[in-house]
Amino acid sequence: MKTALLIIDMQNCFYDMAKEAMPNIKTLHSFFSETARPVIFTRQGHPESDLVPPYKNQLVRKWGPDGSIRRGSTDWQLIPEIQNLVGEDSDVVDKNTYDAFVNTNLTSLLEDKGIERLVVCGVMTDCCCETTARSAFTRGWETWLVSDACGSVSKAQHERSLKSYDFGFGPTRMTREVLAAMREEDDQ
Repeated sequence: MKTALLIIDMQNCFYDMAKEAMPNIKTLHSFFSETARPVIFTRQGHPESDLVPPYKNQLVRKWGPDGSIRRGSTDWQLIPEIQNLVGEDSDVVDKNTYDAFVNTNLTSLLEDKGIERLVVCGVMTDCCCETTARSAFTRGWETWLVSDACGSVSKAQHERSLKSYDFGFGPTRMTREVLAAMREEDDQ
């Protein structure tokens, strides 16, 4: 089954939430790169037009313009450790809502690459990761959410999100389980 890794919003703004998941994200990236499987990155942020009243973007209405990430700002930039993983031919999807499928080219990227399964990691587990993983599921992709390669504001929020996703949408897997399953598929 053709599988892609989707690394969600590993940006400076979310560094503290991302620290614990970082080694596992790098491990996943290394495996997907070494086995010539696609890796796609997302970046959350708002163009200036989203930040001018009247606020049309629901996230800006919720968090306010000062609580929203501006495209091009330092907070918007990928964490340097992650930026170093982005190659010249890497796909980086810019989004302005939790769901990486809304108002982006993610669907066409996945369809063009013939992707059948997504492995989702990054931040925040309970916002952008879970929302995007659910959206992928409802669009027909088999979707795994990687529990030890995601992070959130608190352990409780992280765990609630994983339980919810695992119950109704797709499996949550640990990094080692993802690698073992992918290697097993390669051996068949």
